[in-house]
Amino acid sequence: MDWLYTVSGFVVGLIVGVTGVGGGSLMTPLLVLLFGVSPATAVGTDLLYAALTKSLGGWVHSRNGTVDWKVVKRLSLGSLPAALFTLALFKYLALDEKTLGSLMTGVLSIALLLTAVALLLKDWIRKIARRDDGTVFELHHRHLPTATLITGAIVGVLVTISSIGAGVLGTVALLFLYPRLSAAKIVGTDIAHAVPLTLVAGLGHMGLGTVDLVLLGSLLLGSLPGIYLGSHLSARVPEKVLRPLLAVMLLIIGTRLVLH
Repeated sequence: MDWLYTVSGFVVGLIVGVTGVGGGSLMTPLLVLLFGVSPATAVGTDLLYAALTKSLGGWVHSRNGTVDWKVVKRLSLGSLPAALFTLALFKYLALDEKTLGSLMTGVLSIALLLTAVALLLKDWIRKIARRDDGTVFELHHRHLPTATLITGAIVGVLVTISSIGAGVLGTVALLFLYPRLSAAKIVGTDIAHAVPLTLVAGLGHMGLGTVDLVLLGSLLLGSLPGIYLGSHLSARVPEKVLRPLLAVMLLIIGTRLVLH
């Protein structure tokens, strides 16, 4: 079965490399629906998978100067405590596997549907934030740190429970909060924030016993070359074609999880 995990890792990595999205939103439901992995183990394993695969992307963006570290700090001040609180709550409640699986599947399906909608509306949101006359809609600077911290906290809870939220949802939130940031900085900042968040949440899940290290290794074996190849193909494949297809796929998977 290990080689099938590796093939799946390659396919997901390829999609991530081409589109920049789809890691957690494809990998976690794939493990649950196709391979029958328990939702808790799928989420925990995917979180460490995301931390390792996004570290390289975060390093590249940092070297290229496309990370706004002030925004990363604001998001992290909300997301990291929220992730730790959620993990502590899991530990305290000591939910049985069936109840925990139902909770994670429910949140996962909602996160998938939100991600699909965000993918479809991404260009429209960018147009709202940046008007033709050059002006932008933005929060007053006094409210911005608090709004960013709250956004980070929401993302932190979502990511810890479902492994989804740090990608497309985080990017769309940054488009609203920081419309003056360039597209490259939006992506770089979102990835840089995702690395510590997924690492903390993933290590927390490991402490709870919901990480399969053999599965993690099999996925990485396929995904790393997949991401490398996909990143080279990204310039040749039109994103306007891929994004709606990916969104429809996520809508179908999210609906399937609801009925699972």
